[in-house]
Amino acid sequence: MTPGQNFDAHSNQLLGAMEPVNRKRIEPHLEPIKLKLGDIVCEAGGLLKHAYFPQGTVLSLLTVLEDGSAIETANIGREGAFGLFAAMYSRVSFNRCLVQLEGSMVRCPIELLQSEFKRSEHVRDLFVSYSETLLSQVQQTVACNAMHSTEARMCRWLLMMHDRAEGEVSHTRTNSVTHVGCQSKIGDACSAIDADSRTGSAIIGVGCKYWIAPVSKRHPANATLS
Repeated sequence: MTPGQNFDAHSNQLLGAMEPVNRKRIEPHLEPIKLKLGDIVCEAGGLLKHAYFPQGTVLSLLTVLEDGSAIETANIGREGAFGLFAAMYSRVSFNRCLVQLEGSMVRCPIELLQSEFKRSEHVRDLFVSYSETLLSQVQQTVACNAMHSTEARMCRWLLMMHDRAEGEVSHTRTNSVTHVGCQSKIGDACSAIDADSRTGSAIIGVGCKYWIAPVSKRHPANATLS
């Protein structure tokens, strides 16, 4: 990418939060990458050579069990990155990471990020802070899957996907995220869930209550995530 490129709201917010001196060293090494829905970025236990920064893509992190089944524990949009644990400590991925929503994304060599992590206190604080936020999402997902109904879990998942897509939900994109691999996303069968993507509707959850409401008329402040 061109040095000095300005990262706006439609780019990756984690990269945008870096200080100019750090970003200047990183930008020339950022490589745009285009993956399709369902493509695997890295398998659990795989060796990471790059960290991935979504700029429109949404990535799904899945914990893989001994029998081969998997369940989503977190997802990552343009607010974060996949591979920061590898940049800070180990180069091994603890999760399977796949593309949940297609869009743009850039990747950066792990070695470069490791160098910046060691060199800059600001980058260390940024990476650790985001990692703690991601861990909080994992903990919240575990609690929601254990305590709430299938409908409430789907409510939460749809809201998270809508937030990470930043409202860019078309008929095709909505259909792809609500009907592909649904069981791995919320840990249950989804036959009882109905999202009318033709009319731009989504299931909205507030506490333990849920209903169908047009996405265009929903205000995030009116919804409380589990």
